[in-house]
Amino acid sequence: MARLRRKACVALFLFMIFVFGTMMGLRTLKPTDGFSNLAPGLDMMPAGEKVDRRSVSNDVAASLGQARVPGSNTKAVFSNSGSDKTLFYDVHIFYYVWYGNPQIDGRYIHWDHGLVPHWDPKIAASYPKGRHTPPEDIGSSFYPELGPYSSRDPEVLELHMEQIGTAAAGVVVLSWYPPGLADDNGEPTEDLVPAILDAAYRHSLKVAFHIQPYKGRTDHTVHDNIKYIIDRYGDHGAFYRFTSSTGKVLPMFYIYDSYLTPPEAWADLLTPTGSHSLRGTPYDAIFIALIVEERHKHDILAGGFDGMYTYFASNGFSFGSSHQNWKAIKDFCDGNNLLFVPSVGPGYIDTSIRPWNNHNTRNRVNGRYYETALQAALNVRPEIVTITSFNEWHEGTQIERAVPRKTVTRLYLDYQPHQPDLYLELTRRWAQQFNKEKEQWLM
Repeated sequence: MARLRRKACVALFLFMIFVFGTMMGLRTLKPTDGFSNLAPGLDMMPAGEKVDRRSVSNDVAASLGQARVPGSNTKAVFSNSGSDKTLFYDVHIFYYVWYGNPQIDGRYIHWDHGLVPHWDPKIAASYPKGRHTPPEDIGSSFYPELGPYSSRDPEVLELHMEQIGTAAAGVVVLSWYPPGLADDNGEPTEDLVPAILDAAYRHSLKVAFHIQPYKGRTDHTVHDNIKYIIDRYGDHGAFYRFTSSTGKVLPMFYIYDSYLTPPEAWADLLTPTGSHSLRGTPYDAIFIALIVEERHKHDILAGGFDGMYTYFASNGFSFGSSHQNWKAIKDFCDGNNLLFVPSVGPGYIDTSIRPWNNHNTRNRVNGRYYETALQAALNVRPEIVTITSFNEWHEGTQIERAVPRKTVTRLYLDYQPHQPDLYLELTRRWAQQFNKEKEQWLM
C-alpha cells in the first residue's frame, strides 16, 4: 500500500507540473482572445523559411513622387530591379535611439540598464539589485543579431531602416527628447534626428515624433517643442504628414504619458480658443494622446487631442492595452470625431530590468500572440495601427532580428524554431492584410 501511495503521489506531482507548464504557456491569452482563421502569417510560413530582404535603391528613394500622397495614410509601391516593394504609411512602428557602446560612445548606454527596484521596500528586498554588464549580460531577455549596438553607428541605422522596410511599416515613430534632455538611463540624442531622417528617406520611410515625458514638460514646453521640430525638420522629405478625412495634410505627434498634464492645460494648446493654441497656425498638427485608464478618453477629448493610442504590448496590463476594450474605445472615438490608434506587439517581458514584474509577461507563443493582437486591431477597423516596437529591447517588445545566445550567466530567449526575420515577415503580411481589408471597408 505504501508503494502504491508513493506511485500515486509521484503521478499526481507530474500531472501538476504538466498542468502548470501548460498554463504558463497559455498565460499570454485572455479569455476573450482567440486565434483567428484569417491569420495570414504563421500558417503560410514553415519553420526555417528565409525572408527575401529586398531593399529600396537610392534612385527609388530620390523619386518619391511615384507614391500616392507621400507621407499620408495610404500605401506606396516602389520598383527595385524588377521587384515590387510596398510600404504602408498607415502602419507606424515605435523606434528608440538610446543605445550606445564603447566603440562609438565610449561606454555602454542602456544595454547596461540598472535593475529597477519595486516601489514597496519589502518586495524590493526580495529581488537583486545592480546593473547589467555587457556585452555578455545586457538589459534584455533577448539578444540582438547586431549585438549591443550603438544608435549612432551609421551602419546600424541603415540596417534598421532596411529591416523596417522589410516589415512594410511606412512610418518610424521616433522616441524624442528636446535638445540636452534624455531619459534617466541615457544621454541626449536629438542631434541624431537629421541622420535618422536621411536614412529613412533613403528607404522611402517617413518619420513621426513620439514626444517623451521629460522633466518639466508642460503644455507650454510642448508648444515650443512642436515649433522647434516643424521649423527644423518640417521641410525634410522624410517628415511624416497625415491626410485627414477632411483633406487636411498635417504632421502627426504622439504624446507619451499625456495624462501627466491636466486636460485643461492641453486645451490651452490644442483647442481653437486656447490661450496659446496651435490650431489654425503653421504649427497645427494631429496630436495623439496615450489612453491608459478608461477615464482618460474623456480627458483626451476635453484636452483637444485628435486621437488616442494604447502603446503597451501587454494585453490586460491597462484598460487601453486590453484587446477586449478596443471596440468600446473605437466607438467612443467614432462618436467624437477622434482617431483610435491601437498598438500591437509580439509579446512582453521586462524582467531583465524589472525582475518583480513577471505577472505582466506575455509569451510570444512562436508568433501567435502577435497575430492575435493584430487581428484584434483589424477587427475595430482603425485608420492606423502602431507596432510596439521595433527595438524596445528592455521590455521584450522588439521585432528587430534577434538570435539565440547562451553565456556563462545568461540564456537568452529567441525566435526559434523560426528565423530571426519572423516578426518582420509577420508584420509585412499583416500590413498587407490590413490594407486589403481597408479597401473593402471603404467600398
